[in-house]
Amino acid sequence: MAPMPTSIAPTATRSAPAQTAVADRPPLAGFAIVIAAASLFGTLGPLSRFAYDAGMQPTTFVAWRGAIAFIGAAAFVAWRVSRGTERLTHLRDLDTSARVTLAVAALAGFVLNMSMFVAFDRISVALALLCFYTYPVIVAVANVALGRETMDRSRVAALGLAVLGMVAVVASQLDPASGIRVDAVGMGLALVAAGSQAVFVIISKSGYRQVPASQAMSVIIGTIAVCSTVLALGIGDGDGLTLPLRDPSVLPLLVITGLFAAAIPSILFLTGIRLIGGTRAGILILFEPVVGVALAAWLLDERLAPIQIVGGLAILAAALILQRAAAPGGRTVAAPAIEADEAVVP
Repeated sequence: MAPMPTSIAPTATRSAPAQTAVADRPPLAGFAIVIAAASLFGTLGPLSRFAYDAGMQPTTFVAWRGAIAFIGAAAFVAWRVSRGTERLTHLRDLDTSARVTLAVAALAGFVLNMSMFVAFDRISVALALLCFYTYPVIVAVANVALGRETMDRSRVAALGLAVLGMVAVVASQLDPASGIRVDAVGMGLALVAAGSQAVFVIISKSGYRQVPASQAMSVIIGTIAVCSTVLALGIGDGDGLTLPLRDPSVLPLLVITGLFAAAIPSILFLTGIRLIGGTRAGILILFEPVVGVALAAWLLDERLAPIQIVGGLAILAAALILQRAAAPGGRTVAAPAIEADEAVVP
């Protein structure tokens, strides 16, 4: 959600405006929100592995995950609206630009999910992740090209550390002894997923800001659920869609995945993007593979290599650099004091 405007006390005199140093540090809450989102997204790897072991296929898994996530997000929206915490936003209330960007974000979410899960099926998971996690670099370059953000030394250092840390964490999972599955289509799909995620992050900073994060993600997740269901039916995987109904033992896993690896982190991630910007959020979300690898070591008895621990520490160091950096662009913004009759109130 957008931060409330800051109240500025009226000046004591009506003298000429003075220059006041204004700290333009992004809120610490935004960093914590994105890290929390990354941690929850990191559970998706082990959870999807359990779902596939239970007989689910990528398309039907995405459909069920999206459907349950939509129900959870919609219930959260209904609860907030009933308490008066937020107002329900209707699509007809939005301008054309907001409707278009929300539709593009929803389409990008669907393409991201289907491309990534099919890539997982065609190439080694670690290789797919290496391709996918190029998207923070794409976001950073795009934001600079669009004139939205600057890449000062602190951001360059943080981005470099985070990417190197991610490579150390993920590449360590590639085991030549057991074979590395390489497929041009699979790698291409992983890069398409990276591009889709980059588009989502870039346009979600302010593209449909009138829509609260929970409502926007309800629309996006609902679109993913509908499109993936139609796709599953189109490729003749109707039996896969009914598997959880025929085998209810799979449902608890899907509920956990839909809520804690889709609905909640998606809302948190969009909120974080709006609070701290796409470049910072893209860097911090690289904490996701650290959580995924740690959970795999714990739940799937996969070995945790020392280089992966070093990589995780590098990503945490990047987060620390971002938070300690002063204003965007590494500068202090000077703003004139506001006179008494121009004071801003919440």
